[in-house]
Amino acid sequence: MVIYEKYIGKNRDEFSSYNDIKSNYKVSYPDNFNFAYDVIDCLGRERPNELALVWVGNDFSEKKFTFSEMSKYSNKTANYLKSLGIQKGDRVLVVLRRSYLFWHTILALHKLGAICVQATHLLMKKDYSYRCNAAKIKAVIITGDLDCAERFDEAEDECNTVKIKLTTKSENWEERSSKGWQLFEEGIESASEDFERVDTKATEISLLLFSSGTTGYPKMITHDYTYPLGHLTTGVFWHRVERGGLHFTISDTGWAKSLWGKIYGQWLGESAIFVYDFDKFDAKNILKLLEKYKITTFCAPPTMYRFILNEDVASYDLSSLKHCTTAGEALNPDVFIKWKELVGVSIYEGFGQTETTVCCGVLYPFSEPNPGAMGLPMPGYDIVVADENGEEVPAGISGEICIKAIRGGSRPTGLFIGYAENEQENQRAFNQGLYHTGDIVYRDERGYLWYVGRNDDIIKSSGYRIGPFEVESVLLEHPAVMEAAVTGVPDALRGFSVKATIVLAKGFEPSNELVKELQNYVKKNTAPYKYPRVVEFVHDLPKTTSGKIRRAEIRETDQNS
Repeated sequence: MVIYEKYIGKNRDEFSSYNDIKSNYKVSYPDNFNFAYDVIDCLGRERPNELALVWVGNDFSEKKFTFSEMSKYSNKTANYLKSLGIQKGDRVLVVLRRSYLFWHTILALHKLGAICVQATHLLMKKDYSYRCNAAKIKAVIITGDLDCAERFDEAEDECNTVKIKLTTKSENWEERSSKGWQLFEEGIESASEDFERVDTKATEISLLLFSSGTTGYPKMITHDYTYPLGHLTTGVFWHRVERGGLHFTISDTGWAKSLWGKIYGQWLGESAIFVYDFDKFDAKNILKLLEKYKITTFCAPPTMYRFILNEDVASYDLSSLKHCTTAGEALNPDVFIKWKELVGVSIYEGFGQTETTVCCGVLYPFSEPNPGAMGLPMPGYDIVVADENGEEVPAGISGEICIKAIRGGSRPTGLFIGYAENEQENQRAFNQGLYHTGDIVYRDERGYLWYVGRNDDIIKSSGYRIGPFEVESVLLEHPAVMEAAVTGVPDALRGFSVKATIVLAKGFEPSNELVKELQNYVKKNTAPYKYPRVVEFVHDLPKTTSGKIRRAEIRETDQNS
């Protein structure tokens, strides 16, 4: 029996259809479930020599870890952190980019019962100050790369609760040690390999994640120890990982997407995880690594698929790829079609948030990908497309995608507990017996969900409601367009007009002729009223540190001007 069967009672291939899995999928777990003890330590005993992690550095150096080594190093890391005074309930900020030490650290924090708070290495002074004070951080573990430690030092006097500073090896280590930093690797190496289990409860908080902050300050999202089991659907059913396979999700460990694709669901499926610790995304390097390491399952945002498809994909041997997925933003049909033609594998889309696991997607072999469609509700999630009163709308009518859940009561495994210290936001998100995602979709006659946009992104023009994705999707099919963001710009006559902010592909230059060509292209390929009356060419689009387009910033700039 593979390990995930312990929690759902049967092999995934025993389900006969989508209706079967939706009706009969159920997750069960003991009251003291803890992923680090009950999955990784278990695999360390049962599959000690099987590969768990393949790490490749920016210089293409390589490290490999078996499941028994992951168990050992998480014990050593837990013992070291315990010796520093970190204990159950303490909150620890972890900024380790894609270092293999991240996996040792998050498992160690789970074993201690401490709360892991992930963060990106792109934070600046004010970001550190806000996060440390809002989350009451006791210790920081920060990469020695770049100037991340220096950025924290600028904010240290404002971080009232931080008592411990740990950093990884760097050339300027001596200078950092004079400012109170302790060397993380050195402490781990000297620690014991034996660790006595700490009593944790499945319902206690294990993760505190900050939202992307597309509007206002990032919210603090709390998950308990059952959250990893919510990713059974992510890794085992959606990513379709297999024992002995090698899964590659492109994501920084500062964001929840790394929890989707780089730890929980993949190890529940007993697949090894591949990590490329790059400084700058390079599509050619990704293709080389897919070929060299014979990656079997792959997940990346649509934007990265687009960049990869700009290379000579056919010249690489990608025959090891069995299954490909995407999430983070809606997938436009053009990318889906080109990838299928060149690689021979469909891209299976998924939808979710930092607050959830994948709650909607396309499950092989139970449902077929339909270019542009998000897919069907995932097993374990009861989804409603609702109007503003929480009432379900008919097929073809746009509404908010909501999940049946009661805060503090019945909720799906993988759905967050709530927003920490933000009762107003909790009341907004949890009401009418639903969790309100804030994303607008419509359901077709087969039950597939199609993305329209965020509530705040919907453009109301001349009585029409226009979702940005449907216009962006058409624009991205034009060879001149590399990236596009569609927003509403104030219009005295129409209320708002559709505006397209565009990054051009190589070989194209801005011109009035190109503006007209793009406008006509949209008119021909979707309803004419959706075409962008305003087109602006830019070198790059404003994005959050997690890579999501900040349409709110574009709207604000336009409003001010």
